[in-house]
Amino acid sequence: MTRLFGIAGRSGQGKTTLIEAMLPWFTARGLTVNVVKHSHHPVELEPPRKDSARFRAAGAGEVLIASPARYAIVRELRDAAEPSLDALIARLSPADLTLVEGFTQVDMPRLEVVRPSTGGQPLCLTQSSIIAVASDSPYEATACNLPLNDPARVAEFICRMLGVNTDTHQTADNRVILS
Repeated sequence: MTRLFGIAGRSGQGKTTLIEAMLPWFTARGLTVNVVKHSHHPVELEPPRKDSARFRAAGAGEVLIASPARYAIVRELRDAAEPSLDALIARLSPADLTLVEGFTQVDMPRLEVVRPSTGGQPLCLTQSSIIAVASDSPYEATACNLPLNDPARVAEFICRMLGVNTDTHQTADNRVILS
């Protein structure tokens, strides 16, 4: 079973920064966390003159670039539809939880990052999937209010909501972690 939790918010609110700040907390507890980020912009992993970009430009449908430290697969969609979140998650390795930034049309519990000082209408007022708000100042919302400057508290909330035990934990690859 894949445990999904969404991080939502308007552009510039700090969604990516919050996810980045929570990841060390999760990994310190032995949790494996995948992150899926949707982008409305073309994704370029290498400059145009590098080998994998040249292969794609020449017509390769999918290019896998690998090194001793990591690998990446780039698939050209051309006339194909954008893959669903389920299809993308199926390509990932098993994880204890997957954080999703974007894919707002998919039903899952979400936390919204809100910075009232930047203005803009919060999404939580119109999206019922948002069950909590993380804000840098007191914010009255119908959802649970969490401090944006305390990523550990936000991460604990996500684990509680998904039923992930952080005291004694069995990871996705069946290791047992005792905290």
